[in-house]
Amino acid sequence: MLRNVMLETSTTQSDLSRLSGVRQPSISGFLSGNVDISDDMLDRLLSCMGFRLEVVRRPVVPELTRSERRSWQLHRRLSTLLNRESFKEWRPTIEHNLDRLGNRVTGQPHERNLERWRQLVDRGDVPGMHRILTGLDRDSIEMREVSPMSGLLPDDQRREVLHLAS
Repeated sequence: MLRNVMLETSTTQSDLSRLSGVRQPSISGFLSGNVDISDDMLDRLLSCMGFRLEVVRRPVVPELTRSERRSWQLHRRLSTLLNRESFKEWRPTIEHNLDRLGNRVTGQPHERNLERWRQLVDRGDVPGMHRILTGLDRDSIEMREVSPMSGLLPDDQRREVLHLAS
């Protein structure tokens, strides 16, 4: 989109850098796709060329692998059971699972995500856990890959979710 507007307005990277105050290497990174551009930054750059960014909000079904979808469905069901009281009951199991995972998980982003789980548990951040359990963004999907929530969903509910997922 940025490239198309630059072509339409005959604006070079150098021109856009001078107009916006954004460094030219950053603009180059946005154009190449090597650097993610926020909606605010894109709107700022487009404004320099006489355009505005219109963000259309609509629901979309994300593309998930079979494994990612099943994991989301299981964690989503678990999320319906998660509250401050259940967290207090589950906490010893979650901490045990974190220790077990810590002994076998290697590499990034898994080690970093395991540490983030530890922080959520240490803070008792139930809303944060709900976001991870139900989120469909790449970060939530990767967090669920090292989820310490195994053994918490009752077997009958687990079987029901897996049956519906097939």
